[in-house]
Amino acid sequence: MKIIDKLKAKNTDLFGAKAVTIAFLGDSVTQGCYECYFDENGVIQTVFDSKSAYPTRVKEILNTLYPSAQINIVNAGISGDNAANGNVRFERDVAPYNPDLVVVAFGLNDSCSGNDLKVYTDALESIFAKTKAIGAECIFLFQNMMATKVSCHLKEDREKELAKNLAEVQNGGTLDKYYSAAKETALKCGVRFCDIYSAWKKMAGGGVDVTDMLANYYNHPKREFHYYTALKVVEKMFE
Repeated sequence: MKIIDKLKAKNTDLFGAKAVTIAFLGDSVTQGCYECYFDENGVIQTVFDSKSAYPTRVKEILNTLYPSAQINIVNAGISGDNAANGNVRFERDVAPYNPDLVVVAFGLNDSCSGNDLKVYTDALESIFAKTKAIGAECIFLFQNMMATKVSCHLKEDREKELAKNLAEVQNGGTLDKYYSAAKETALKCGVRFCDIYSAWKKMAGGGVDVTDMLANYYNHPKREFHYYTALKVVEKMFE
């Protein structure tokens, strides 16, 4: 990808080359959300820790590879967001930063929204078109699996009910359909597809308790797994 040429140029010519900017447009996983809890009003909340999220880890990896390059990261992930809303806020949260690369990651909340696949794929196509229009490259990232069961670590009935609903989406094949639709749409639009989801499916098939790999036992991967996601994103840049 051209992003590598830009990183190389900045790394070798500090004054002559412009800084590199990478924007990440996505949901809670992108923003850096982990454990969940219910507040005093009974509203579910999450623990925010953006420094552990994969956009930050991507910068760390790139800084290791290109230590002299100035790399700006725009984290435009919002907890609870979906592709349709991400499309709406693209002009506000991404375009003004003139990114060289936009990494898009939606699907988890979309699969639970009740919207049909066309709403999802239409939004992705629009995001991809907007990215191209501002002269940026694009990678689409399909993220982790959700819970496949109600974890024994969840004690409250409302926690268990939420996990049960998400497990039905996962085990019933709904998220699989969104994965396939996203992959098809990305390839049709000429967008690189970074496939984290299939790695989780392989782990599940190999006996890994993927529910236990989720920080909230619902849909947020543990901090440690963000390193893997970041590495895969960087690998995709080198294609």
